[in-house]
Amino acid sequence: MDAVFFSALRRALVLLCVLFPLLGHAQTTFNNPLFANGADPWVQFYQGNYYALTTTWTSQIAMRKSPTLAGLASATPTYIWSDTTASRCCNFWAFEMHRLNGPSGWRWYIIYTAGISGDLGGQRNHVLESEGDDPMGPYRYRGTPMSSTWNIDGTYLEHNGSLYLLWSEWQGAYQTLFIQAMSNPWTVTGSRVAIASPAYSWELVGANVNEAPVVLKRNGRTFVIYSASSCSTADYKLGQLELTGTNPLLASSWAKTTAPVFQQANGVYGPGHNGFFTSPDGTENWIAYHANASASQGCGDTRSLRAQKFTWNSNGTPNFGSPVATSTAIAVPSGDNGPLTTVVRGATVQLVNRNSGLCLGINSNSTSGGAAAVLRNCSASSSQWVLDYAASGFYRLSNSNSGQFLEIGNCSGSDGAASNQWPWLNNTCQQWSLDTTSDGWLRLTNRNSNKVLDAAYCGVSENTAVQQWSWLSNACQEWRIQPVGTVAIVSAQSGKAVEVPNCSSASNLVLNQYEWLDTNCQKWTFTHTDNGYYQVKPLHNSSACMQVSGSSTSAGTSLVQGSCSGNAAQWRLLPQADGTLRFTARHSGLSLDIMNCSIANGATLNQYTWLNNLCQKFSLRAAN
Repeated sequence: MDAVFFSALRRALVLLCVLFPLLGHAQTTFNNPLFANGADPWVQFYQGNYYALTTTWTSQIAMRKSPTLAGLASATPTYIWSDTTASRCCNFWAFEMHRLNGPSGWRWYIIYTAGISGDLGGQRNHVLESEGDDPMGPYRYRGTPMSSTWNIDGTYLEHNGSLYLLWSEWQGAYQTLFIQAMSNPWTVTGSRVAIASPAYSWELVGANVNEAPVVLKRNGRTFVIYSASSCSTADYKLGQLELTGTNPLLASSWAKTTAPVFQQANGVYGPGHNGFFTSPDGTENWIAYHANASASQGCGDTRSLRAQKFTWNSNGTPNFGSPVATSTAIAVPSGDNGPLTTVVRGATVQLVNRNSGLCLGINSNSTSGGAAAVLRNCSASSSQWVLDYAASGFYRLSNSNSGQFLEIGNCSGSDGAASNQWPWLNNTCQQWSLDTTSDGWLRLTNRNSNKVLDAAYCGVSENTAVQQWSWLSNACQEWRIQPVGTVAIVSAQSGKAVEVPNCSSASNLVLNQYEWLDTNCQKWTFTHTDNGYYQVKPLHNSSACMQVSGSSTSAGTSLVQGSCSGNAAQWRLLPQADGTLRFTARHSGLSLDIMNCSIANGATLNQYTWLNNLCQKFSLRAAN
C-alpha cells in the first residue's frame, strides 16, 4: 500500500465523517408498537410535528409531540388539560384533536369522553378549544354537547359547509352510531339520527357494538370507519360506512360494508379505535390504531399504539390491508426526514447575546435555505425563534420568519464553522442542548459537534457572523432567552395557567393555577433586568410582578402579585431536558412550584427546593 492509497483513504474517511451526520442519524424504519398503554389513539401531523393522544383513564389529557413518527415512542408526555370538576373529572378516554374554523377563527378542538369517579355510567363527550392555532394549547373548556345521556367517542364531520357530531350510544341492547348537526364545535342542534347499529355476526362478538367513528375523505367521497364487537375480545375490528346520499342526517344516506375492513392477523389482536393522518409531504395516508399482543388481553392498558400506511382500491375505497406484525420493519412516513420548511407552532423567543446585547438572527432577514446566522437588532423579523423540543434532551431552533432551522453548515465539527438556516433534515447538526452557565445565561451546544454557538471574534455589531467554537467560557458564547409578547405560563402537571385570582389588582394576592379562561390576568410579559433575570408581569396589572411573599428565602413561601422592586421579583428561565422550563427565584434559588402537586383549580403557587418533578415544570404558550 503506497502513499497515494493512504491519501485517498484519508479523503474518503473525511468525506464519510462529513456525510455521516446527514445520513447516519435519520431513522428510516420503525417497528410497531410505537409505545405501550396507547389505547384509543389519535395521531396528527401539523406544521412540522406529530401530535399523539391516547386514553389515560385519569383526570388528565397527555399530549406527545415529536418531529418524527418513531420519535413519539420516547417523547415525554405533556399534560395539556386536567379536571377535578365532579361531573367530568374522571375516566378520560378517546381523545381526538381537530383543527376547525370555529367562532374565534381557526382553533384546535379536543373532543373526549369523561365522567364521574368510579362509575362509567356517567360518561359524556366534552370539548376543549385552544387559545390560538397551537395544538399544545392552552385549552379552554367549552362544554358537553349532550349532558343528559350516556355518549362516548365523539368525532366531527364537515360536509358541504356544515358541521356534524358523530358518536356512539346505547340504543336498547345495541351500541349504535349517531349523527347530529352542530351550530359550533361544542353545541348540537336539531334531532339526532341513528346511522349504524350492529347487525352482522362480526359486529356482535362479546357485545353488540358499533363505536369510535372517524371520518376519512378522498376524491369527494366520505367514509366513516368505526370499531365493532367488544374491545374485550380479540375480534374487536374495523367496519366501514360510506355517505352515499346527499343528506348526512338521513340514515338512508349511509351504506355499511358487509365485511370488516381491518381485523386480527399476524399476531396482532383486537385492532381498532383508530385515527388517520397524512405523511409530512402529504403523499401517504396512514392509520393509527390500538391492538393487543395476545388474544386473552382485553380493554385495559395492554393495548398499544401502532401505525401503518394504507392504500386505496381501484374502486376508490380504502385498503387497510392487515395489521403489521411486530417483527416487521415499517418504512417511516414519506418526508419524515425532510427536507421540511414550516412555521413551527409555539411561543416565540429571542436569543440575546450576552456580550453584544444583539439577537441571533438571519442575514438580511432572508427566508432562503443556507442564509447565514448573524447578530441582528432584536427588532428584526428574523430574530424570533421557537425552541421546539426534538428528543433526548435536544431542541431544534425554528426561525419564525423563514420556517427553517438553525444548523451548522455541512455538519462540520470544526471551530469556526458557520451557522445558517436550512430546511429540517432530521440530523444532529440541527439539534441543540441549552445548558446553564451562570445566572440566567445559557450556552447552545450543537449535538453533532459538541461545540457552542459563538459570536465570531466577539463582535458587537450587526451582521457579525455566528459560528460554532469550543467552549471558552466567555460572554460571546452566552445567550439568554427573552420571551416575546404575552404568554401563558402553563403547568406541565395540570395543563392549567398561572393567574392572578379574579383578575384583582390587590397587592400581596397569592397566585394560583386555573383552567384557561383567556383573561388578561392569565397572560404575562417578561421584562429583562440584568444577567438573564426577568420581572414577570400580569397583563392586567403591568405595575405588579410575580414576587415571593415578604422576600422570604424559605421553601413553601407563597408567590404573590407584588412589587417589582428587589430580587424577590426576579426569575431566571432554565430549559429542561424534557422540553419544559424551570423558573428559579433570584434571591432564594428556589423553584416555582404548585402546592402539593395539585391539579385543581385554585391550587396556589409557592417556591420550593428543586425536586425535578412535573409540579415544578412549566411551558410558555403564545397568548396574544
